[in-house]
Amino acid sequence: MPETIRIDHVGSLLRPSEVLKAREAYASGSIDLEALRAVEDKAILDVLAMQHNVGIPIFSDGEIRRDAWMSGLADAVEGFTGGHRMMHWTNLDGTTEDEPSLSKVAGSKLHQVRRLTGHEAVFLKEHAPGPFKITMPSPVSIAASGYREGITDAVYPDRGEFLRDLLDIVKGEMQELVKDGASYIQLDEGFTGYVGDRSVYPIERGGVPIEEVLAADIEAENSLYDALPRDGVTLAMHVCRGNSRSRWVGSGSYDGMAEQVFSTLHVDRFLLEFDSDRSGGFEPLKYVPKGKTVVLGLVTTKHGKLEGQDDLRRRLDEASKYLPLEQLALSPQCGFASVADGNLLSEDDQRRKLELVVDTARKIWG
Repeated sequence: MPETIRIDHVGSLLRPSEVLKAREAYASGSIDLEALRAVEDKAILDVLAMQHNVGIPIFSDGEIRRDAWMSGLADAVEGFTGGHRMMHWTNLDGTTEDEPSLSKVAGSKLHQVRRLTGHEAVFLKEHAPGPFKITMPSPVSIAASGYREGITDAVYPDRGEFLRDLLDIVKGEMQELVKDGASYIQLDEGFTGYVGDRSVYPIERGGVPIEEVLAADIEAENSLYDALPRDGVTLAMHVCRGNSRSRWVGSGSYDGMAEQVFSTLHVDRFLLEFDSDRSGGFEPLKYVPKGKTVVLGLVTTKHGKLEGQDDLRRRLDEASKYLPLEQLALSPQCGFASVADGNLLSEDDQRRKLELVVDTARKIWG
């Protein structure tokens, strides 16, 4: 098993204004892809340097080339339509709004036309100051958000058949990433639908007990992890409650999924949100077996106000009542920019948050 990484972040970082402007210019046809890539390359070099200077031990390109955390898959695979699910968002001030998700719905058989993240991995392999991570959406997540009755069932009679095609695509990408030299692969959102009030990706039960549906999804995702070597590659999963322009969707604890997921998912690390009361308590961590690490997302990315280090250390002490400190690590709660527009904080705020994570972790674990 790879050495435990005590300092982490989920992956996405704020896009500089130059990147956002270049994306708009590319979408309008004012610049070509080569020009867009040049702007993205510079921004990625900058965020790699920032992570190195702050002391982050595993490097991300900040998902700067993506419109959203999941968009790389639909961009590389034909078969997705322009249809979107509606999301019910809650703002920081408590107001709510409904908005279409950036995830797409499948309307024809999936056909992969290029690598999902190969262009990202090649650049990171050349320029990252150290080991790098690549994030991808879990096929379980895309099977939930991308399947719509009346559209998808015309080509995929059930979600299971749709999921099988997604598994083949993502498995192939993960295997290629290992060849590319990625030492950390993280799948996002596969089990978000089972958390708390289950409002992010509602699970269609169809009369099947939720435990059986969850078991099938765990088996599906495990088929990806089991296809990869375990030496030198860290495998992780992240659970979110919605993260777009500082808004959120779901609430509730990990209780309903903890025992099954934590005890039977074949990953090294679980990146979990614990930045607010919406996440529930640490009790579900008791189901995490020896040999696995929980990365506690205690530092919020929703706003720029900096947490107190004493509070973070107190919460780590609380968590250690249910899982030993040697099985814990620290990170921000989610990405800083799960979508290109980013959360409502500045790049300076982002850096200070990461510095706080690094300084706190070093004081605790050395």
